[in-house]
Parts: sequence; structure tokens; C-alpha cells
Amino acid sequence: MSTTSPRTAQLASRALIVMTGQDWRGFLQGLITQDVETLKTGEARFGALLTPQGRVLFDLFVTGAKEGCLIECEAMRREALVQRLTFHRLRAKVDIAASDAPVLALWNAPTAPEGWWADPRLPALGFRRFGSSPVANATVADEAAYDVHRLSLGIPGSADWGSDEAYPIEANFDLLGGVDFNKGCYVGQETTSRMKRRGAVKSRMIPIAFGGAAPDYGAELLAGTLRAGRVLSGMEGNAMALLRLDRLDAGPLTLPDGRSWTVGVAKLA
Repeated sequence: MSTTSPRTAQLASRALIVMTGQDWRGFLQGLITQDVETLKTGEARFGALLTPQGRVLFDLFVTGAKEGCLIECEAMRREALVQRLTFHRLRAKVDIAASDAPVLALWNAPTAPEGWWADPRLPALGFRRFGSSPVANATVADEAAYDVHRLSLGIPGSADWGSDEAYPIEANFDLLGGVDFNKGCYVGQETTSRMKRRGAVKSRMIPIAFGGAAPDYGAELLAGTLRAGRVLSGMEGNAMALLRLDRLDAGPLTLPDGRSWTVGVAKLA
């Protein structure tokens, strides 16, 4: 089977929240990094809900619906996100409820079939859909295959930024259309805007390649004798890493066990 033929997979690590009510736009607009005031039905935007200190608390996709919006988030943290949104709701006229509809991904397809929407982070990532829908001529794969595809494009995911650990600019949200720097206030905006304005980005999530199995999550990466960063999620031969941009030329790049590593993605299956 060719790895460039259309493939589809259910993303069990992702889940949905349905938000309705006359105040949903204004409510979300004041909370997340993305602009939803101009969001159209069937259009999706990538963003995050941050801590007041400006770190990523929840990553999410917001998709416009006829009555409100659909919020895609990490499945294991959906209940926590519902609780956080409910906490902020106060008197806003919005209803927040979990949905059982599955999240599907489609990649290596030239166009989006009806009912699918383009991944707003990067065109090569493909398309997404909520609810089962077979795609003609697409091979059914698993989520691990999708992760290989995502990593081959150098795109980090939820396992890389965690919760309340990384700033959105460190996690490349600004490069993936996940932060609207022209919108009004939202939770964590001050820190995010200051980092962008001052260019104070010392670290970025960047793919790395090496021989053999991936090091443990959090393993230290060296450039000569200096700490160059740490390993995040990974697989055989490749991983995401949070790297100090100013130290990558400080010396030989090595893993804790002495293996060498390079910046970039090795060829993936």
C-alpha cells in the first residue's frame, strides 16, 4: 500500500463539545487565543485556552455550526474543559455539552469530500470531520498512522505541550494560525502579546531525528556540554523536542545515551 494514497482514521484521543446559545461568540471571544467573531458555518480555527500566566491549558479547534459551534479538544481532558468553560460562563447565555460524535482525520487526499473541513494549521495535514463517514478510495488506518503523518510534517500535538507547561509561541501556535494577534483581550493575552512583540522566543518545539528508539519523554538533549532542550513525544527514529534556539551550534548534538541527533525529520513510513 502506498503511503501517499488517501488514508483516514478515527482520532480516539480527541473529543467534542457542543456550544450553543445567543452569547456563544462573545463568550469564547474573551477566553481563547483565536477570533470567533468572524467564524463561518463549516469553517474551523485552531487555538487554545491559556492560563492567566499565558501557558497552554487546552488546545482546541472551533468549528462554526448553524446554531453555535463545535469545540474539538483532547478526549481525556474534555470534562476538565467543560468545567473550565462553565466556570467562566457566569451570566452568559450559552449551553455547553459533550458530544459522542467521533473525530475523524483524512490525509493524502487532494480535496475535501462533502462534510469534511480543512485542517487550519497546515494544508498538508489534510481534513477533519465529526461523525462517521466512509471515504471512497481511502484506506482505513489507526491514529498511530495519523501521528506518523503529523510528525513527518514537523507538527507538535497535545502530548508535546501538555497542560500548563508551555507557552503557545514555544508550541508554535503562532506559526500554525493558533493565535490572532489583532483580536481583543483574552485570558493570557498579555504574556503572549509581549513575547511576540519583543521577539523573546528562546525555545521552540522542533522535530529531531536519531537512530533507534525514541528516548524517554523529558530526556535531556545536549549540544556539546550545554543543555539544548528536552525530548517530548516520539517514535522510532523521530521525536518532537523543545529546543533552546541559541544553543544548537554549541557543539555535537547528543542524546543521554551518547547517540547523535539532528534537527529535522528522518524519512517516516
